[in-house]
Amino acid sequence: MAYTDHFKLADDMIAHLNGVMTGISDPFIASRYIGFVAVASVTVYELAIKEIFIDFGEKKHSVLGEFTRKHFERINGRIKTDVIRTEYIACFGNKYVQRFKKRLDAAEKNSLRQQGVSLLSCYSNVITWRNQFAHEGNIPSTVTYPEITKAYETGKEVIKCLAETMKR
Repeated sequence: MAYTDHFKLADDMIAHLNGVMTGISDPFIASRYIGFVAVASVTVYELAIKEIFIDFGEKKHSVLGEFTRKHFERINGRIKTDVIRTEYIACFGNKYVQRFKKRLDAAEKNSLRQQGVSLLSCYSNVITWRNQFAHEGNIPSTVTYPEITKAYETGKEVIKCLAETMKR
């Protein structure tokens, strides 16, 4: 399965909610939907990251493929960019760490120049909002539905950088 196939889960939910959100005037209910989008976003990010590493391992060697499958079974939302770089990519060598850093830096500059938004901040914010919703039951009152969906879409670029990095 391609790592991008995992995004469809959240993309379909967001497409449905786009029509629903226009009719919601209750801020509490709107915040719950924002929380659901945050949870779905991090879930598909996590699934995509697992897919990328497992695919990389399997293409290198069947034993490495089995190891990566077992190793990434339980990453449980530990997908911040620093964790990806220092705990996951570093296992495969500094060459991949440097490649990821280079791709991420270029993508960040491009995002700032073209969209006026930091893809690293978007990605990080989605994770933070998910954690606040999942562990504390709340979403910051300043986050809007359009902001969470834009942050999710922009954050996908981090996953794309990882996929481009982890190629043989």
